[in-house]
Amino acid sequence: MNRPLGPIRRASACPHDCPSTCALEIEVLDRNTMGRVYGAADNSFTKGVICAKVARYAERVHHKDRLLHPLMRTGPKGSGQYRRISWDEALDRTAEAMLAAERDFGAESVWPYYYAGTMGLVMRDGINRLRNAKRYSGQYSTICTSLSWSGYLAGHGRMTGTDPREMAQSDCIVLWGTNAVVTQVNVMTHAASARKKRGTKIVAVDVYDNATMQQADVKIILKPGTDGALACALMHVLFRDGHADRAYLAKFADHPAEFEAHLASRTPQWASDITGVPVADIEALAKLLGERPRTFFRLGYGFARSRNGAASMHAVSAIPVVMGAWQYEGGGALHSNSGMFGWRKTLIEGLDVRDPKVRELDQTRIGPILTGETQALCGGGPVKMLLIQNTNPMSVAPDQDKVKQGFAREDLFTVVHEQVMTDTARMADIILPATMFVEHDDVYQGGGQQHILLGPKLIEPPGECRNNHEVISAIAKRVGAEHPAFAMDPRELIDRTLQASNRGTLAELEEKRWLDVQQPFEEAHFLKGFGWPDGKFRLKADWPGNPYAAPAKFGPVHDMPAFPDYWTAIELADEVFPFRLTTSPARNFLNSSFTETPTSLAKEERPDVLIHPDDAEAHGIEDGDKVELESPRGKVRLHAKLFEGLRRGVLVAESIWPNSAYEDGKGINTLTGADAPAPVGGGAFHDNKVAIRKLPATAAQA
Repeated sequence: MNRPLGPIRRASACPHDCPSTCALEIEVLDRNTMGRVYGAADNSFTKGVICAKVARYAERVHHKDRLLHPLMRTGPKGSGQYRRISWDEALDRTAEAMLAAERDFGAESVWPYYYAGTMGLVMRDGINRLRNAKRYSGQYSTICTSLSWSGYLAGHGRMTGTDPREMAQSDCIVLWGTNAVVTQVNVMTHAASARKKRGTKIVAVDVYDNATMQQADVKIILKPGTDGALACALMHVLFRDGHADRAYLAKFADHPAEFEAHLASRTPQWASDITGVPVADIEALAKLLGERPRTFFRLGYGFARSRNGAASMHAVSAIPVVMGAWQYEGGGALHSNSGMFGWRKTLIEGLDVRDPKVRELDQTRIGPILTGETQALCGGGPVKMLLIQNTNPMSVAPDQDKVKQGFAREDLFTVVHEQVMTDTARMADIILPATMFVEHDDVYQGGGQQHILLGPKLIEPPGECRNNHEVISAIAKRVGAEHPAFAMDPRELIDRTLQASNRGTLAELEEKRWLDVQQPFEEAHFLKGFGWPDGKFRLKADWPGNPYAAPAKFGPVHDMPAFPDYWTAIELADEVFPFRLTTSPARNFLNSSFTETPTSLAKEERPDVLIHPDDAEAHGIEDGDKVELESPRGKVRLHAKLFEGLRRGVLVAESIWPNSAYEDGKGINTLTGADAPAPVGGGAFHDNKVAIRKLPATAAQA
């Protein structure tokens, strides 16, 4: 008797905004159904390991609440009242709104808005082709990387770093500003393997005792936004105790003698007073680093969430330079390898028809933009039409009360192309059902590694779901946007882009499954020089001349410290708002993705805020009490959870929950600010001064 064949495993790539960009193997049960997801064991970075939320991705793909048909709003904005319409009607109404806005207010009144709900180059970035062909308002994408990238570039001059697989040769691995267990599990796989095989020490530096800390050999818990002080104290000790590599500094860094003099007053005691880290812990970590120059610094995106994040990144990234760690295999640093892929995305993004005179609106400042603030609008007219793909600003954008006010405008026509009914989709006039990654073809790059990966279409989409490229091309036809790529299918775009980028062909990528494009050792370690004309790391940063691609410089850029230092450009606690709050990543969510899946919801339970027991006692708060957090921007209600693993005066709310998870519909980003920090803007989500109070019993029961 013949036995039935089991599920077929097909190669793919994780589409989500995570530096790991895991190579996947997916069970395909039939042409409409997927099963479990596995990490590809033969990929040298993924090594068969993926996070639990992606392993159960079938919960998302086959969720009972998938959006399956185009919808048109019939009730008030936010009411959730819609009726089903045809694709033709949905696209016609979308095009009519775009053409009307263009006719009455100019092309810049239309704002295509997107981000990283998928990291596939075709499905994520294709919206820019429509934008460029029609001269709609541009988007300056600041919500994730701008502060950390500009800080890294300030010293290195190029956005590349050590091959993460070199952790196998490291004597010490420092995970700074990244909860890797939660946000890039493969980093912990490589680090733990190195510890087992060669006794590598794992150091975690963060603001609370998170899942990564619990696997580390050395824990350094500091106050939010004080990383620069800790970095300077560590370098002070390295110079003081003879562990600075002066020969390396003379060859590869500018102004080393002046920098050493600058550090003379940045003692461990000075840093301890700022960071809350005991002097003994600072001394011990400096000694460990000094004795192990073959140290790998994995620098995370926590730096991008603070108003002084660029200065802090510059300071921390100077430590391996002072140590001379870049000379060694397994030494140096990695923040992102995004600068090494060399993509030529003219077809995908329509770069050949881009008009540089069109205004670029700051993605993070969508609240001020939609509420008509002149500066946020770059002095231009209002936004009258929004086309949104791959993002959920009603949950994830800061200064949420302004975001809600803007979306509620009756003169704003909003179209959202989405997979499930998000907070943003609920504010749309037209909702278009979108595919998920296994239902379309795309190509991906690894930000925290070195592979280009193919994510092919594996199953048919449910209902009437259409992929981003289909939707953009259909809208383009209706609004008169012209570009050859609108007539291509995703596979042709992938093939043409690979060839234009000197990365072979789609057929070759399909055969290989991924391409390893890691730079040679000398290049990755800057042994031929850093990315400046003289080849030297910039200890003295030129912040006004920072090479990060920004339409302008923002904030008090001329006040930024040239040499690495602690810069107090954060929301310091005060008498009215005596706590500092970070909105750190939740293990079972990824931004606002996975917040609808049953297992993730069950594991996260409810929105909580972590508070030190001594702070809780001082405020009459007990574990599980309902509390109210207040910042200069608004108030949020959630539950208190007593937690010893943070500094006094620090609160942590692991997010991002949908607004509906909070009793008054106000999500955590009600508390965060949308101002543009120096030098290039960004989202300072972990940089909030707040007050906390226990709610009276009547309010707690409301």
